[in-house]
Amino acid sequence: MAVTMAQLMDFVVAQGASDLHLAVGRKPTIRKGGHLKDVNAPELTPADTIRLAKEIAPEKNIKELQEAGSTDFGYAFGEKARFRVAVFKQKNVVGMVLRQIPSKLLTFDQIGLPENVKRILDRPRGLILVTGPTGSGKTTTLATMIDYINQNEDSHIITIEDPIEYYHSHKKSIVTQRELHNDVPTFSEGLRRALRQDPDVILVGEMRDLETIGAAITAAETGHLVFGTLHTTGATRTVDRIIDAFPTNQQEQVRAQLAVSIIAIISQALMPKHGGGMIAAFEIMVSTSAVENLIREAKTYQLSSVIQTGKKEGMILLDDYLWDLYAAQKITRMEMFRCSSNIKEMRDKFDKEKRARGRMWDDQIVAAEEQKWVVAPPAAAAAAASSRRPAED
Repeated sequence: MAVTMAQLMDFVVAQGASDLHLAVGRKPTIRKGGHLKDVNAPELTPADTIRLAKEIAPEKNIKELQEAGSTDFGYAFGEKARFRVAVFKQKNVVGMVLRQIPSKLLTFDQIGLPENVKRILDRPRGLILVTGPTGSGKTTTLATMIDYINQNEDSHIITIEDPIEYYHSHKKSIVTQRELHNDVPTFSEGLRRALRQDPDVILVGEMRDLETIGAAITAAETGHLVFGTLHTTGATRTVDRIIDAFPTNQQEQVRAQLAVSIIAIISQALMPKHGGGMIAAFEIMVSTSAVENLIREAKTYQLSSVIQTGKKEGMILLDDYLWDLYAAQKITRMEMFRCSSNIKEMRDKFDKEKRARGRMWDDQIVAAEEQKWVVAPPAAAAAAASSRRPAED
């Protein structure tokens, strides 16, 4: 009997998996704890993936898939979960990836975001950027910060997202959430319109192009607290990416604007945690007079030094955060190196520490690294699902 999307999504929710991959020639596959695991179901055929896509994709998205080769949308699986869905063509067949969006907003403590970040959320204006590669948890971090403001400030919060992932109810603030293609055509248009809607806080889901970046900086300059995301790692690369997006003859002016408008850059990475689950590592740069001067004077290569010495302002380098997680045996050495901004320096630091402490210092951590990552369904969930859901191989 052919597997259905309802069965597969039910299984993803029961397992607490983060993603579901559907590819022709392979069994349905979940990602849990950062690792892929096949589901005990037949290999998918081209007809299967098209059928599964049509079970949940709106008609307009099926049309976009046919015309553009890919489409993205949000899908509410009843009251159980929401998914961010990507459907695409590859090798003339259809593939799908579904990411489960947690239905519950998380706290600072639950996602591991340092408490001192709350201080920057009290600022009435400026630009806060959350950066990192795809799948690093940027959306969750933004949702946590927006929820904190929602609970503690009487503000009008406008979000422009693609798609809306976390739903925010009105608390102390009013929250207006606009979805790309459904409520507004582009990020830049949504941002331009937002300025006429009496906003205090604006969230731009992704700063994809020059127009959106410029509009976000202008909004931050003109008295609004603006949140945005970029697919960059680290404060230095983020600032350079923004500046380089502009024509050469505008870059000096943009540097001056960015220097005064930037409040903080939070860069993050997400990785498997010992014992199961996932854990985030953060790099945090908070604007100071030294940071402003380096941005204005095109000396971004010195930002890492300022972050390293700015602990009292709440700053920390990503590599230092990763080192602390590794030393506490929360992540493996392999993950520490994989997510490092400067792997050579990290390896040198590791070798130096190992020489200083001796072989025994590393033995415990290496032993932990060698544990197998096993995806096992909870007994109760497995028993309840055995008759109606697929199981893992």
